[in-house]
Amino acid sequence: MPFWWQDKGGVFKKSASENAAAIIALTDSSDVKQRTFSYGKVQGILIYMETMVEAVKVESHVLQPLKENGSRKPEAALTVVEYEEAADHNDALKGLLRGKTLLFIEGNPACLLCRTERDAGRSITEPMNEKVVRGPHDGFVEDISVNIFLVRKRIESKGLVVEYLEKVNRTTNLLAIMYEKDIANPELVQRLKKRLESIDAEIIYNAGQIEELIEDSTLSPFPQMLNTERPDRVAANLLEGRIAVFINGGPTCLIAPVSFFSFYQSPDDYTSRSLAGSFYRMIRLFSFFFAILLPAFYISVVSFHSEIVPRDLILQLKGSVEQVPYPALIEALFMELTIELIREAGIRLPTPIGQTIGIVGGLVIGDAVVSAGLVSNFTIIVVALTAISSYVVPSIEMNTAIRLLRFPFMVSASLFGFFGIVFALMILLIHLCKLTSLGMPYFSPLAPLRVKDLKDVFIRKTWWKLTKRPYDSKPQTLKRENKGRQWVEK
Repeated sequence: MPFWWQDKGGVFKKSASENAAAIIALTDSSDVKQRTFSYGKVQGILIYMETMVEAVKVESHVLQPLKENGSRKPEAALTVVEYEEAADHNDALKGLLRGKTLLFIEGNPACLLCRTERDAGRSITEPMNEKVVRGPHDGFVEDISVNIFLVRKRIESKGLVVEYLEKVNRTTNLLAIMYEKDIANPELVQRLKKRLESIDAEIIYNAGQIEELIEDSTLSPFPQMLNTERPDRVAANLLEGRIAVFINGGPTCLIAPVSFFSFYQSPDDYTSRSLAGSFYRMIRLFSFFFAILLPAFYISVVSFHSEIVPRDLILQLKGSVEQVPYPALIEALFMELTIELIREAGIRLPTPIGQTIGIVGGLVIGDAVVSAGLVSNFTIIVVALTAISSYVVPSIEMNTAIRLLRFPFMVSASLFGFFGIVFALMILLIHLCKLTSLGMPYFSPLAPLRVKDLKDVFIRKTWWKLTKRPYDSKPQTLKRENKGRQWVEK
């Protein structure tokens, strides 16, 4: 796809001044600088963007070597890490916008692109959204090269392949896909590359935009690609035959194909002992049902099925509910939306103020609405348990999906009681069974059922029993290089 500013010509001449003038004419930015130099027989012009280059690199790796070397081949004197020759004016301008310095030598009909980009990336720190108790504490940054390095540091394999894709339109975005050549399914790799190459967008901002452009079902509330900022999580998924997608300028990596249960697996499950990891994974999976069903169950009991409540508790429940002047659905919706408002305010405000708003706002509002008779005590308990359950999931995208799902369940429960909940669950189950991720079953290994893959779904069995890779990504080899416990007590 051509650049939006593409020049019709683009042939370099022997005159450095004419070449420089042609490049300057293509841009009207004040931060584009031009510098003429003459060192003995070597004369030429430098063009660079002062906001994109490191001045020290230009001076020490381009100008100083040219000054000290009297050779008629200036490219032999350059000490930059990398340089290349531009094919035409458009290629030169693309390099200029990326922070490279353009070098024109008098009498040479060529343009050298010298790597002098400014290093303005942040240091490697642990992701705020994916903290773990045990295990590595490094995370991705906004530099795609650093992110790939963090993964390669963990997988020293000759079969680990990185393929770059360049999306060009109004701006240039560098994408990269990474996969283990001997494990990943070639058909899935080609399918993902085809989807990425078909993207036609004016600008690609982040991984979330890519996910929405290439996922199987955009209208589904469930994420069909795993978002992560942890290199150890990416490495583990690559060794299971999955594919990773990186974008330059963002710390998020996309992993596909994935299943529903991938979002409930945490790195802590594998750094802990199997019993502890299995216990906490079961808690996360149960939290899914708590988060979407608890408000609906409460509305059904209050509105239709109060006979299932024990006699000692029914008096307290009725006494609390009778003080509220509107139906249980309005009561629950009011508190759920209030929780969402407090959460959103806590995210947008600075950290110290956000924490204060979350704690004080929750306590003050909760006590005030009960005292005013707008909400019952039981509703506060239900909403609080629901909010805690929805935040247990390790994935932010799945967390958002759960928070959205509980609202249709509440409406269904207010209309038909328990029958409405069962009907909504049936629709949800059908949707999960039909959903796919990169063409692979999303609800695997339950639909289609594959008993052998259940070893690492609801529980995490011991390492020496995890000898097979999950089949949901259709890897080339199912058998892991894991021979289990080999020691023998003498």
